Amino acid sequence: MVAYGDSSRQYLWRVALPAEATIAEAIEVARRQAPDVDVPWDSAPVGIFGEPRSRADVPADGDRIELYRPLPDDPRARRRAQSAPRSKASK
Repeated sequence: MVAYGDSSRQYLWRVALPAEATIAEAIEVARRQAPDVDVPWDSAPVGIFGEPRSRADVPADGDRIELYRPLPDDPRARRRAQSAPRSKASK
């Protein structure tokens, strides 16, 4: 299965592949199933169940291949910015 989510919707494509097929090949099969969906097929980082992987890796049967979209901002930087005024005020 190949998965991608944008801010409004999650997409899931079931793909049938030979056992030695790579993540890149699975993504290509999913791409053919969704020609009108705006997905960064070639540039998005990929992973399996939340763990970053290479497109050359061979997934196991039943793995969910995920295409990741970029974060709008760095979550660590956002948390630091939110906590900075509070920590100064509490001292």
